[in-house]
Amino acid sequence: MPGLEIFTAFEGPRRLVSGPLGEVALVIKRAERRASEPVTIFSDATGRAIDLDLRGSDEEILARLPQHVPAETAPDTPRGRGRPKLGVVAREVTLLPRHWEWLNAQPGGASVALRKLVEAARRASGDIDSSRAARDAAYHFMAAMAGNLPDFEEASRALFAGDRQKFSGLIAAWPDDIRDHIIRLAFGSDAVDPAHVNRQVV
Repeated sequence: MPGLEIFTAFEGPRRLVSGPLGEVALVIKRAERRASEPVTIFSDATGRAIDLDLRGSDEEILARLPQHVPAETAPDTPRGRGRPKLGVVAREVTLLPRHWEWLNAQPGGASVALRKLVEAARRASGDIDSSRAARDAAYHFMAAMAGNLPDFEEASRALFAGDRQKFSGLIAAWPDDIRDHIIRLAFGSDAVDPAHVNRQVV
């Protein structure tokens, strides 16, 4: 579901479910009754564990959940007359005189030109930023779930060095669900062995 943050729950080393937070929360509520090991919920976006209050009815649980709606997908609010509200924030920028001269000469002035430059830079570095975020999420999850497993330190170095082949080899003997989730976070679902996909049972 595009634009919706995904979460994944584990019971010990076993992956239970992945999906939007509301769906995961309700599955975990029922799974905890028979769980033999601690159940932990992780954000796929950050790789970090989150805490939820699962007391009460399904409706009460859902009402307490934090809202994870990206700003880009938030519904537009009706606009009145006048200039649209862009959500701009005024801050001080220090530049050399020649920079100000160039900016002020651009169509729309300095503010418009700066915003265009920033957006162009964001697009140019998008893949790099996405790869860095994926690597960081994989590491945070690794640290929580695999910090005591063999070759953790060396695998971490391979991950940050971008040595995918070495990294995959070092974690190959780790529990299947933990290994596959790390690879999914770091490199995407296409990198996971199809034989391991959708093996989880709730």
